[in-house]
Amino acid sequence: MRRLVSRREERPPTAEAHHKHPLRPWQIRERCFNVRRRGLDPVEIRAFLDRVADELTVAQTALVAVQEENVRIKNALRAWQSAQSANHRYR
Repeated sequence: MRRLVSRREERPPTAEAHHKHPLRPWQIRERCFNVRRRGLDPVEIRAFLDRVADELTVAQTALVAVQEENVRIKNALRAWQSAQSANHRYR
């Protein structure tokens, strides 16, 4: 058996063992598979995993942006509500 990618050993062995955490793009990119005589094309597998990792990177980046925007909007709403509350006290 030979490995498609030997970089896997650079990461801690427990990194992929935790299925409770979301996958990271590096986990997809560095995923190794055993090559069998009648197995799948390793080049095709690598290309697909790279594509999935790229799409995951885009999705995770967008998620962070949305979460940051959500915090900004909530803070603006609180500030507006406080200002409205203060205006009604002096009437």
